[in-house]
Amino acid sequence: MKAVITVTGKDSVGIIAAVSTICAEHGANITEITQSVLSEYFAMIMIATIDKLSLPFADFAEKLAASGREKGLDIRAMHEDIFNTMHHV
Repeated sequence: MKAVITVTGKDSVGIIAAVSTICAEHGANITEITQSVLSEYFAMIMIATIDKLSLPFADFAEKLAASGREKGLDIRAMHEDIFNTMHHV
């Protein structure tokens, strides 16, 4: 199973490290990452394998979101099943 993790907000030092740390602490393996800084704005999309999460996916997603709120970022994690259903034609 995979998750799509998105991060948007004002650029600052340590964004990738913060998200990566939460993933590592809870058993999510980042398999792909792309990020860009546009002027002072940061945007990132990660694909993470979540087969070995140490907590329920909803709790993992909330930990990411809470970290984002602390840093003034919007961090969202979407399970690949939901992502695929939303984008299925």
